[in-house]
Amino acid sequence: MIIYDIIKKPLVTEKTATKKDAHNVVAFVVNRDANKIEIKQSVEKLFKVEVTSVKTINVAGKVKRVGKNLGKRSNWKKAYVTLKEGSNIDFFEV
Repeated sequence: MIIYDIIKKPLVTEKTATKKDAHNVVAFVVNRDANKIEIKQSVEKLFKVEVTSVKTINVAGKVKRVGKNLGKRSNWKKAYVTLKEGSNIDFFEV
């Protein structure tokens, strides 16, 4: 896989912002077929940082309803990447 196919986008929420400030952990939405080793290598290459650990979570898509019709959002995968002390990723640089 190409590194741009593995990491889809950063996941920026209140929870991830708190984890980033407290524990130097950054969250990404990643490809469902990617494993921890591929995620670690792609983050290190893309952002030029050192990664300590990677934790992944498979998130089930929710069932939503529009009128009488039921639909399901697609499943996706989330990765929490712990960075080495001194390493930093800023998505919104000022």
